Formats: sequence, structure tokens, C-alpha cells
Amino acid sequence: MPDPQQPWYTPGPPQQPVPGNPYASGGGAQQGFGPPTPPPPPPRRRFGRGPVVAAVVALVLVVVAGGVYGFTDWGRDEPAKPVAKESPRPSGSASPSGTPGAGGPELSHIPTTKEVAAARKPGEASAWVADDKTDLPKQSNKVHDLWIVGDTAVQALYRKVTAYRLSDGAEVWSVTLPSAVCETPANPTPDGKVVVFRHERPDNERSNLCNQMQMIDLKTGKLGWQKKLDEPGDEDDTFLVYSAISGDVLSVARGQRADTYRMSDGSKLHKIPSEKKGACFPTGVAGGAARLLVSSDCMVSMDRGENYGQLREFDPRTGKLLWRYRTKTGWSFGTLISMDPVVFTVYNNEDTAKDWRITVLDPKGKHRVTFDARDKGFEHCAGAGGGNDIQPCWGASVDKGLIMLGGQDRAGAYDVKTGKFLWGIKSETMPLLYPLRAEDGKSMRIYEAAVYDSDTLARPGRTFLMGPRGAGTETEVVKHPAATAPWEYEMFSGHMAYVDGRLVLTPTSVSGDENHKPVREARMLSFAASP
Repeated sequence: MPDPQQPWYTPGPPQQPVPGNPYASGGGAQQGFGPPTPPPPPPRRRFGRGPVVAAVVALVLVVVAGGVYGFTDWGRDEPAKPVAKESPRPSGSASPSGTPGAGGPELSHIPTTKEVAAARKPGEASAWVADDKTDLPKQSNKVHDLWIVGDTAVQALYRKVTAYRLSDGAEVWSVTLPSAVCETPANPTPDGKVVVFRHERPDNERSNLCNQMQMIDLKTGKLGWQKKLDEPGDEDDTFLVYSAISGDVLSVARGQRADTYRMSDGSKLHKIPSEKKGACFPTGVAGGAARLLVSSDCMVSMDRGENYGQLREFDPRTGKLLWRYRTKTGWSFGTLISMDPVVFTVYNNEDTAKDWRITVLDPKGKHRVTFDARDKGFEHCAGAGGGNDIQPCWGASVDKGLIMLGGQDRAGAYDVKTGKFLWGIKSETMPLLYPLRAEDGKSMRIYEAAVYDSDTLARPGRTFLMGPRGAGTETEVVKHPAATAPWEYEMFSGHMAYVDGRLVLTPTSVSGDENHKPVREARMLSFAASP
């Protein structure tokens, strides 16, 4: 194992945010590895929210004795030591052939909670795997937002919304809808209600509009009001719909408009206005607590370099504009990282695949700082790109004064007020690292995803604490069981929730073609520290 006191990264001159020019390039080049991998295109430029499981990268890794997986850190002044990296190889399953390797586990059976408990080894976390034998279309079926309500984890898949008990994964309730769910908001109301959007027809044809609103009480599974999304003008505006909940208000963006509705009965509240004679039109909505943020594209010219983005906060109930923030000309709003404080990504209209930044606003919507995380090798939303909705941003979050970033083989922390890089770690074995929360304003609780050490052996993930002291000082707090490692690996980069010491994972899509899959896909997976 390399000397943990030797960083893998040698910093260049300190990065200085430029108040008058927030998108100026900052930081030195990455040393020893060449340029960082370009992130995928930003939101609203591709379909689907989150990476597709079929694009998983099977990694050839080295297990370091003693359970420490070769972390090094960066940000100090010592010269960097060259670090060799294994090359990833593309694969859609446990092996490049698309079938389990010789001698590999036959994952045709999802283990019960009792079976997982029986296979648990000393020191390993308690865990459960949820199965769902719903007959799905023979396609990639999107798994929607994950909601934690009371003692349940709730999620929509195809025509079904299901609640699983957090303690053991047992199904508490489920409701089946007449057609497939096509959109869900990231957060429910404070009292556990949500509106899901489903297709107009029960078929799976591409021309199926996403225009049926259905309220559901996530505590009981009881269905509430149902109505058709109002469609003034072109009905094609409801092929793609984006939604958010702010307190007791539902906001919906589609086409070039956005509107709000009462959660209690679905009645219309007000329209989110376009600006500059329609040139600045709403593109996305974000909720959480009682705040409503609306992103806009301002297409003022045929020249992309002359266009810009905008973010506005409205009072959800009255529609009153509270503040407006405009990006620099030639840049657009990307993906929201945090509602409070407001932290989001922006991207260069001339180079949407490579040139992005992170921006922080103060409580009044004024620019506080913009910084560049690319010089530390971080990718936009951990390589997921955010997707169509403007929230969430995968692998990024804000907690206790830290902007926490993760992704393939690294995690790090930035000061939310200054944008200053504080500390970070990198793993030679290239696991996916996801910060879950800040522990004391300095340390982070991090989830390290499961990986394959070979074509036949899955290594389970773990949850650990890491702080400014750097590599070699991490403390493992949850040792994930080996018995669930293959299913944990299949859920990499999926939906994730961390609540009361329990980690819940789900995939972002599930295939309905059982005849052409090397494994049976689990519906949900959860870990908690041993009592």
C-alpha cells in the first residue's frame, strides 16, 4: 500500500474564485494521470435520469490486506508519487460475455431476509434484499425516485408503487395503476403525500403522453385525487414532464411553461411566467421544504455563446418572485445540488460535455462563489450528468458547511462559503465513492460501492468515516455482508437514501426480459450497523 502521507495529486497555484467573472478557469492541471475524464452532457440534453445499469464497468481490482483499499489523498505540498491504475473494461454484467463467469454465483434467486441473516458473518451489517416479481415489459423499465416516509421506503416501478418496511424489507403496501408511471417528484409533502404522473394509455408506445396526475398517500398507499394535466396549446408538451413538491404545492414544467397546483385537491394555483417576451422560458422545477426554484433557458440569439441560463425562486403559494439569478452569458443552469443553501452546476454552452462549474448563492439569490472541481478529477454529478430533471445531482450534496463530491475512485470536500478545496481521497482500486452526510462539519460518511475483484467474485461495499487527516485514517462503520455483494454490485450508481444509520439502495432501471439477463435483479437493498 502506498505511503498514506504521499498525495496522488500535486496542487497547482491556489484556486481563487473571481467575483466579477465567476466562470473563469481555475486550478492547475491534474498531475500524473493526464486530463480528467470529460463528464457526459448536462441535463435536458439526454433522456433518462441516472446511469443505465447495462453500462456498468466491471473492474479488475486488487484487494489490499487488512480491509483498507489503498486510499491516498491530495491537497498537500509534497510531490506526488506516480500511481498505476488498472484499466476498466466495459461490461453489462459480471463478465464481458454477458453471462456469469465460470463458477460464479447463479443469481436466479433473491435471498429472503432470513437467508441473508443466516449467511451473515461476524462483524457484518444486518441486511435485506427486496424482491418484486411483477411482470414487466421486455424493455428497460425506469425505477423512479426513492422516498423515505416514516418507517418505509417507497418507490414506483412501471404501473406499481410499493412501500417496503425499512427494518426487514417486507412489503407494507402496494398500489397498481392503470398505466405506467412516467414522472415522479424528488420529494413528497411533509405529511407524506405525493403526485405521480402516469401515461395516458396502458400501452408502451413512444407516442404515449405523460399527462395523468395521481395523488397517493405514501403512509397508507391510499389513492387521492386524479386529474388530467391541463394542456393549453400543443399536447406534445406532455411527452416530457418534470415535477417538484414545495410544502403543499406541486409544480410542473413541460414544454416551455411551468404551473403550480394545490396538493390538497389538484386545483390550479398560478403560472410561472416566461420573461423577455418568451425568450426566457421555464425548463425545470425543484422543491423540498417550502421552497420553489425554477430554472430557465434564455434563448436570445441563434448563437449559443450569446444565450444564458436563469434561476428564480418563487413563493410557492402566491407565485411572488423572490429573487432572480442570471448565469454569465454563454453559460446555462445545469443541475441542483442543494436547495438550502442554493448550490448548483452550470455549463458552457459552447462545450457542454467538458466545461462545467459549481455555483453557490447567498440566501437572497446573490452570487457567492463559483469554483471548478475538474482540476481534482471530479465529473459532473459523479459521471451521471444529472439527467432530465434538475434534481438530484448524483454523488453531490451539501451538509454542515461542506459541498461533498464523489464519483469513480474519489471523494472530496469544499467549503460552501468560499469554494475552497479542503481535502479529498482517491482509491487505486477505483470503487465508486458517494458521500452520504457530514459528521461534524469536517468529516464525511462515505459509501463505497461494491465491486468485482474478478469475473466471479463480488466484493461488498462498506460505509466509512473519513476526515481531513486523509488516507489511512478512515474508520469503517458498516461492513456490508458478502452474501449480498452480487446484488449490491448490480445497484451501483442507483437511487440512494441514508436515514437513521440505514443505507437503502435501488437500481435506476430494471429489465423485463428475464430470458436475456445473466442475473435476477433485486428491487431494493438495505444495510444497517449490527446491533
